[in-house]
Amino acid sequence: MAVVEELLRREADGSISFGNHRLEAKAKVEDFEHRGDLYKVKTFKTMTKLERNGMFVYESVPGTSVLNFEETEEGVRFLVEGSEDAQITIQLAESSEYEVFVAGESIGTMKTNLAGKLNISVELAEAGETQVRIIAQ
Repeated sequence: MAVVEELLRREADGSISFGNHRLEAKAKVEDFEHRGDLYKVKTFKTMTKLERNGMFVYESVPGTSVLNFEETEEGVRFLVEGSEDAQITIQLAESSEYEVFVAGESIGTMKTNLAGKLNISVELAEAGETQVRIIAQ
């Protein structure tokens, strides 16, 4: 089980890792510079939230640990881990369709709302790390 002890870090492949789903008390890191953007993470066992330049990027309820989070023009990919099943919200392009893969299997095509948010449920209880890929259609 991997948590991000420093709450937010750069990875060698250019991605970021963030969150700690085991924390009993709220913790945050602000003004973390990565690739010219400023990131902020708030995390603990009941919620993990990531912002970039003051704008929403990721939120999970309950809290999760996210490894190798990377956004590209094609979509988003990351590994997620948590103690319980999680509801995850990701900021993407508004009113767009994406195919969502969880643990290597497609769970279907989903459309973002007018604000560009996409909600997915991920079964994490006893699963260890689970791969999530969201690909623009």
